[in-house]
Amino acid sequence: MTSILPQSCIRQLARISLVQRAPTPLTPGLFRSQQTQCFSTTPRAQSRVGAASISVPPEVSLKFIDLPQTTVRGNAKDLPKVSIEVSGPLGQLTLKVPSFVNVAHDEALRKATLSIEDSALAHQRAMWGTTRAHLQNYILGVSEGHICILSLVGVGYRASVEATATTVEPEYPGQKFVSLKVGYSHPIELGVPEGVKASTPQPTRILLEGNEKQVVTQFAAEIREWRRPEPYKGKGIFVNGETIKMKAKKIR
Repeated sequence: MTSILPQSCIRQLARISLVQRAPTPLTPGLFRSQQTQCFSTTPRAQSRVGAASISVPPEVSLKFIDLPQTTVRGNAKDLPKVSIEVSGPLGQLTLKVPSFVNVAHDEALRKATLSIEDSALAHQRAMWGTTRAHLQNYILGVSEGHICILSLVGVGYRASVEATATTVEPEYPGQKFVSLKVGYSHPIELGVPEGVKASTPQPTRILLEGNEKQVVTQFAAEIREWRRPEPYKGKGIFVNGETIKMKAKKIR
């Protein structure tokens, strides 16, 4: 039995059996001695996401570029030594890799594996999984792309994509603007970031497409801020099937 249950659980079971057999005056004292309660026998396990390999599609290529090194005095931040140029049918993205993260690309198996220098350091373990997630998002972005679907819920809520705007100046040639009608007396016009394609398949739906996930989701968050979902009537701008817990209506 000791090989199945931890030693703390065995000691706790022994205390419970003593409490059941002990007389009444001794029972409170034994209960005070119990500091922890064991609810599960499953041991703790750390995440190993960073060590998982990444599949590289045939249409995607990885190019490793050595970055120039500069001498910095004092306690400076970690400077990346290598950048990865990810190229695919939908574009090209560049990822700067921390100096303590090593990326191995097997072109025959079409796999990329990441490793770190010292797994005992918490900062390196954290950036291990973060760097892998960035690389996977870049590979997915240049091969398939990232999308965000925004749903406008409310009476009279509408959205459209316009070529010109009256309240916002274009930041680059050919920029389009998302026009929102979500209950304000003034027009709301948001410039679409470069590299993101916006469309409205329905008057109450906005579709955002792009190869860089951070830019697409950031623009979706900016649109959502103009009418965040509220829990009483369920009105607002919802992103990617977002749901909220409804509250009971206030009755005076």
